[in-house]
Amino acid sequence: MKVLRHSARTAPGLAGLLACLFLAFAVPVPVSAQQICAIDLNGNGDAADPGEQAGCIAATDGQQLCPIQAADCVADGTGGYTCPIGAQFACHTRSSGGTPACSPNSCIDLSAHPIAEEPPIDDAGPEANGGIDADGNCMGEVRIFSGRGMRCRPPGLSTTFANCCKDKGKIVKDGMGSSISSIGTKIAVAKGVFTGMKAAYTAFKAGATAGQAASAGANALIIGLDPSSIAVSLAINFMMEFLLSGCDQQDMEAAMLRASGMCHEIGTYCTSSVLGVCLQKARGSCCFNTKLGRIIQEQGRPQLKAFNADLWGTAKQPMCRGFTPEEFQALDFSKMDLSEYYAEIETRAQSEIQIDMEDRVDAYLKAVNQ
Repeated sequence: MKVLRHSARTAPGLAGLLACLFLAFAVPVPVSAQQICAIDLNGNGDAADPGEQAGCIAATDGQQLCPIQAADCVADGTGGYTCPIGAQFACHTRSSGGTPACSPNSCIDLSAHPIAEEPPIDDAGPEANGGIDADGNCMGEVRIFSGRGMRCRPPGLSTTFANCCKDKGKIVKDGMGSSISSIGTKIAVAKGVFTGMKAAYTAFKAGATAGQAASAGANALIIGLDPSSIAVSLAINFMMEFLLSGCDQQDMEAAMLRASGMCHEIGTYCTSSVLGVCLQKARGSCCFNTKLGRIIQEQGRPQLKAFNADLWGTAKQPMCRGFTPEEFQALDFSKMDLSEYYAEIETRAQSEIQIDMEDRVDAYLKAVNQ
């Protein structure tokens, strides 16, 4: 019951902090343009990079002007204008006024050509291993250090140009003894942050004040979560920054696990396109239950023939299965570099393990209430 006691004490302090953040972030979400232009400026085969997409600007003649590489037209001395980029490009006067402009790039009408969206990676993670017999042996298939395929999206059209892969610090913790806990447990912690964000936003949209919405988010975030499993202050900042972005639940879960060192990134793939042009990329990863699990998977897979033909799958369809007991026994740990994990243990021994959890929560409460 210690967790619940701290949850009850924490909510008021967090509500005050969240109220201030909520007022700062509570701005209207822009409505997507009905016509856009998307240009591959850097020649990498897509238009998903910064500056390669823009909403078109309405003109007085009923046309749309693409602002990418646009230039002001030049008066021709007869009351008309010519385009300095090329005479084949028409000059348009913006509905807002000003000098007529032209662009070498055309606009795409989204009502006639809708954006095709790929759904998030559909990977529920490893299934339960089944029951246990009278001798305590697992009756199902055993997989060691299993993971889950996930994706997060860098800035792009679908995310309203928010970076949904942004590293906000180590939010999900590898607490001592957590090496045997499942990836599902870590996902549950990540889902808790999303639940808090959703509760705050729902309350705000229903007419609650910023303070009331903040309280709803704080309560939903903390109740039922062991404080040792999550960095609360980082989770609050993360929740509020993502609140009104275009990031979805898997974006948030993957970003938290990635920042906590539990994911192996496989590559990028396209998740949104129009007329064959990619508008939004995603980073596909395998996320594991601990940083140690990720390190052993990265260095163990190349040792096993079973993974030689397909080491990680693809960014769009990651292959994140755990080792079988036979594969795990075949690993040569003397060839693995575990210094990254050892360094973290040493750091934790100095900064966390020696400090009682209750003292840490109390110190946090004091900080946010000042």
